[in-house]
Amino acid sequence: MRLSWNEIRVRAAAFARDWADATYEKGETQPFYEAFFRIFGVERRSVARYEEHVRRLDDRSGYMDLFWPGVLLVEQKSAGRDLEAAAEQADEYFDALPERDRPRYRLLSDFRGFDLYDRDERQRISFPLEELPRHIEKFGFILGVARRRFRDQDPVNIEAAELLGRLHDRLRDSGYAGAPLEQYLVRVLFCLFADDTGVFEPRDLLLEFLENRTGEDGADLGNYLAQLFQVLDTPEDRRYATLDEDLARFPYVNGDLFRGPLPIPSFDSAMRNALLDACRFDWSRISPAIFGALFQSVMDPGERREHGAHYTTEQNILKVIEPLFLDDLRAEFRRIAARKDRRRRNSLLSFWKRLGEMQFLDPACGCGNFLIIAYRELRSLEIEVLRALRRDETLGEQALDVGALSQVDVDQFHGIELGEFPARIASAALWMMDHIMNNRLSLEFGQSFARIPLKKSPRILCADALETDWSSVLEPDRCSFVFGNPPFHGAKHQSTKQREQVRRVAALGGSGGTLDYVAAWFLRAGEYLGEGTARVGFVATNSITQGEQAAQLWPLLFERYGLEISFAHRTFPWGSDARGKAHVHVVVLGLDRKGAAPTKRRLFTYEHGGEEALEVAEPAISPYLFGAGRLADPHLVVKEAVRPINGMPRVVLGSQPIDDGQFVFSEEEKARFLEQEPGAAPIFRPYLGAREFLNNHHRWILALPDTPPQVLRSLPKVRERVAAVREFRSRSRRRHTRELAATPTAFQSLILPTSPFLVLPKESSERREYLPIGWIEPPVVPSDRVYILDSAALWQFALLTSAIHMAWLRGVGGRLESRYRYSVGLVYNTFPLPPIEAAERKPAFPSLEPLAQEVLNARSRHPEASLADLYDPDTMPPDLHWAHRRLDRAVDRLYRRKPFASERERIEHLLERYARLTLPLRADDGKRRRKRRRRA
Repeated sequence: MRLSWNEIRVRAAAFARDWADATYEKGETQPFYEAFFRIFGVERRSVARYEEHVRRLDDRSGYMDLFWPGVLLVEQKSAGRDLEAAAEQADEYFDALPERDRPRYRLLSDFRGFDLYDRDERQRISFPLEELPRHIEKFGFILGVARRRFRDQDPVNIEAAELLGRLHDRLRDSGYAGAPLEQYLVRVLFCLFADDTGVFEPRDLLLEFLENRTGEDGADLGNYLAQLFQVLDTPEDRRYATLDEDLARFPYVNGDLFRGPLPIPSFDSAMRNALLDACRFDWSRISPAIFGALFQSVMDPGERREHGAHYTTEQNILKVIEPLFLDDLRAEFRRIAARKDRRRRNSLLSFWKRLGEMQFLDPACGCGNFLIIAYRELRSLEIEVLRALRRDETLGEQALDVGALSQVDVDQFHGIELGEFPARIASAALWMMDHIMNNRLSLEFGQSFARIPLKKSPRILCADALETDWSSVLEPDRCSFVFGNPPFHGAKHQSTKQREQVRRVAALGGSGGTLDYVAAWFLRAGEYLGEGTARVGFVATNSITQGEQAAQLWPLLFERYGLEISFAHRTFPWGSDARGKAHVHVVVLGLDRKGAAPTKRRLFTYEHGGEEALEVAEPAISPYLFGAGRLADPHLVVKEAVRPINGMPRVVLGSQPIDDGQFVFSEEEKARFLEQEPGAAPIFRPYLGAREFLNNHHRWILALPDTPPQVLRSLPKVRERVAAVREFRSRSRRRHTRELAATPTAFQSLILPTSPFLVLPKESSERREYLPIGWIEPPVVPSDRVYILDSAALWQFALLTSAIHMAWLRGVGGRLESRYRYSVGLVYNTFPLPPIEAAERKPAFPSLEPLAQEVLNARSRHPEASLADLYDPDTMPPDLHWAHRRLDRAVDRLYRRKPFASERERIEHLLERYARLTLPLRADDGKRRRKRRRRA
């Protein structure tokens, strides 16, 4: 049984009295440290060695006075000696040690005092011997309960995951695979953690057992581990009297983790070494939240993509749970703790009780990262509450009963996870985090407290969340918060089953929409909230707040389920602690039932992809994630229009050859081809997509549709490519493409303008202030990476290159990762023109043409620069910048006389214009729906 801190402090005081007269390094060091370790009830020989030899980097020999691999290095000097010289000597030893043995702590002493340095926290403390009782908790690492901080993306976390990943790979390669391997690895992981955090006592009990009792060839290791797992699942009073003494030292764990036998793997020496390497690693230095990264490290990359697994860093988890509930709870606690009246104590007790009653659900919990961090933060807040109660004299001796004080437990946390392995990781990691927080509670109140054997368990259901009734996991009226990071799959990357699930959940009818997979979790959460009062916070791909998806999803959430956005993080790049981490751009969205959301909604914006967010309070948040308090309908979404609803001429997509690249050539490829087929030169035409247009690159295409057949017959190399196109099309899954195989020289669509045409790139960098557009002349063939507006006028160019049109693109258009994606149906066809009657447009719009020409003139003064050069915010020429500014002011004045103060004002104005522009359409649509209902 571990000693209480009160008893340890008493022992420390006795030690300080007994050794007050010690002075001599050579004769008294070893007895000094034998007695020092006994302060903690630990036998020195079970963890550390004296006079350990080390060969320094300068090839000289040295001897460490006391060495505990991976934990502690002691350099002892006689009384009065210089401890800074001792520090240099200890650091030389540290540098010479292999990485796995380098200790976290360095202790210097001259008998009269101590100097302790924590390399992880970079904290150093010095004090005289008589003050040892006051500082004794600094040596809590001897018991495996050292204080520590969890830092986001700590490299040691990745190292731990890689160590266990290597063990997994060796077991798998030996033939031990599938579900048994996954369950086996979770058990090993728990034991590794328990060995370094005080669950197993003394520390390194597992390492010592495996090193001393198993053979170097590893042949008996599997059987010993099988016995160990059985012992961990057996209460002490039910164990055999003849049980091996070394095995009997391990505690009863319970919690179903070790229940039932597993197949016994056959280890060899390399596999044994991999396990021992993992044992020698200091698992107390890591957070259980990184076991999601461990899961990633052992998954096949294809499987990781299949499951949409994007492991979340602690930093990003806090972006969800802090505005969802932690910030409110912390603020409430501060208000209560600051009170001076008689109700302070009762309010604290009531608040503390409420912490123990909250219930949390993650319906896509993976390895439990959200649940683990939420549990840690809730327990940390509970400790703050208990600290405040302890300072309250009216509480009396209740504060000393640690076991009675901790009301927050793992059974308040619930999850749904498709995979059995991550579900087991989630449960085990929550127990591990519980043990860490129990250690913190022990340090805080001077008592030893542990929940071993385990009595309560988190409820993690292994099931498909979209096929499961969430109320079977946690009743909606008991649930306080729903949160998590559901899987990301774009509509084009979903499996057939996933697409069917989304369509069933969304119930959009027709084609079923183009919603990302993550949208289904928002809809299921809306359905779940209909029977309760929980709040929701999810991570999602930014695509559900852009483009056509916003128009499909948000009316369902707003109207079908009566939800509102209570907080949101605008687009930011995703971070991951996992090997092979995902590269995505995401948003965070908080939802409440209508009327339950806070008056001030919190909107977080990240400038230029940075990590720090700018927070603004808004009366309402639009589904496009900007403040919408001044809009008549803050829930308004822009719906795709097949034709322009603004009176603008139609734009068309460029040519689509569907040729598997057979007809398209770079400059070098064209030159090599013409060396073999010089007769093909007349049928090559310049081919231009967004990349070529923006960067002055050149490509070429064989323009075959108008080439006479007798010419084609004389060009055998061209005919080879035609045959390859026929074969490629005939193998397509699309019926229309297979039909095109009958005419392999024809394109799906061929756009051959006969006069200069305006080009709009489909994609553009988010760094650009303006979408670079401009004119191109025949015989260029535009590709399907650009839109074209034939016979465009200067005033049309002026409107489309203006700041207000860019505001519309940024506000309602879609994105590819973070890049702008120009959509004709959503951006061009719906763009609200200035409030000018059609008859008045001719005299009004030409006033923009001289200013538009100034922009083109400014471009022409830099003939060697590409559009990418000209519109890069770091290299944009001043004359071009000011030409655009003058044009922007003129366009803005057509919308209203008062200048726009921000892009937000522009998008608000445009949405109000859009609402008026589409009101008759929406009214007609409503009438049609009512007529259909009457017919039914």
